[in-house]
Amino acid sequence: MPKKTHGLGRGLDSLFAGAEDWGTSIQEISVGELDPNPDQPRRTFSPESISQLADSIREQGVLQPLLVAPAGGGRYMIIAGERRYRAGREAGLETLPCIVKDIDVIRQREIALIENLQREDLNPIEAAKGIRALMDQCGYTQEKVSTRLGKSRPAVANMLRLLQLPDEVTEMVKDGLLTAGHARVLAGVNSKTEQLRLAHKAVDEGLNVRQMEQLVKALGAKPKKKSAPKRLPAELNELQEKILQRTGLKSTLTGSISKGRIVLQYSSREELERFNEMLERISD
Repeated sequence: MPKKTHGLGRGLDSLFAGAEDWGTSIQEISVGELDPNPDQPRRTFSPESISQLADSIREQGVLQPLLVAPAGGGRYMIIAGERRYRAGREAGLETLPCIVKDIDVIRQREIALIENLQREDLNPIEAAKGIRALMDQCGYTQEKVSTRLGKSRPAVANMLRLLQLPDEVTEMVKDGLLTAGHARVLAGVNSKTEQLRLAHKAVDEGLNVRQMEQLVKALGAKPKKKSAPKRLPAELNELQEKILQRTGLKSTLTGSISKGRIVLQYSSREELERFNEMLERISD
């Protein structure tokens, strides 16, 4: 059972908007009663980083509480602070300081993503998948995501473009073989085959981002340029933007208000399956 200790820590107060109004005390909760969040955007935790944090916890304790939500049966789900949870276990702690708060699922996902983005950088693929999850599961547009994360809308759009890269390339990014800068350059290359070839060349030869850009330019594999916008009616332009925001899929609209055609483009099986899931939710 949790033991009440002291008031809300200033660290969480600054991290979570409105935390000062929660009126919640920090409680010591058994490590065995805490469960990681299955929607946690971070899938990879550096063992070295966790060990370093564990060493710090042994010397100074846990300086910032975890944020958890009741999960039933006397258990709690971690909303924010899984690194501290992992490090605390490694340090041999039996309990961890936690703030217990009933928070709706959408807010839980927001906090989990924002905490990771702002505290210890996710790799760019995990960040992009987290943003996509906010859009798919919470119904957010790119504009709303950019507002929530304090990022520009073009920055959010560029992050989402990384999800269109071949799986082998995204694995290189997740493994740290390629940086987010490399990935952005590759995302602008038309051919998937060229993307793979250039990715392997960058890794094998240790090319930096600037060298990659020069290579792409020299080989004529220039980043895709937006074609001159067609003169569509304002209503169709707005519809095209809504399709991108809601589905994450590029679309081509031709015709007029009374008659025309919409073509959706997907570049991976993951995008197709995600779109199919959206259709199933609509039909339910």
